[in-house]
Amino acid sequence: MIKPKVAFVCVHNSCRSQMAEAIAKIYSMDIFIPYSGGTEIKSEINQDAVKVIKDLYDIDMNKLQRNKLISELPDIDIVITMGCNVNCPWLPCKHREDWGLDDPTGKPMEEFYKTAERIKEKMIDLNLRMHNLLK
Repeated sequence: MIKPKVAFVCVHNSCRSQMAEAIAKIYSMDIFIPYSGGTEIKSEINQDAVKVIKDLYDIDMNKLQRNKLISELPDIDIVITMGCNVNCPWLPCKHREDWGLDDPTGKPMEEFYKTAERIKEKMIDLNLRMHNLLK
């Protein structure tokens, strides 16, 4: 069976979408292939997000991931927007949903940890719903 492709997108592809891609590589690689992207990119992944993912999962996003434009992504089956509302990037897909996550950028580190935990919870839920989403 071919695994579906899931893209986690946000405007800058620097924080929440990058965290979601990294967490999906832990919890979802046997279910789908994760990607992340944005319509604009920052010069680097948010370093607070990098620290949190390294602390929680021992994954160095600086080494394993990079900021990407959505135009660089393959055809996507499911698009998950992070909560950027009207400015969220649009990609053609079979299913789209918004996770409504507040951007922790510029906030205390505890907000990054809370965001990572919410992403993990939503990822586990997505894994459980995956079969039904593509029917």
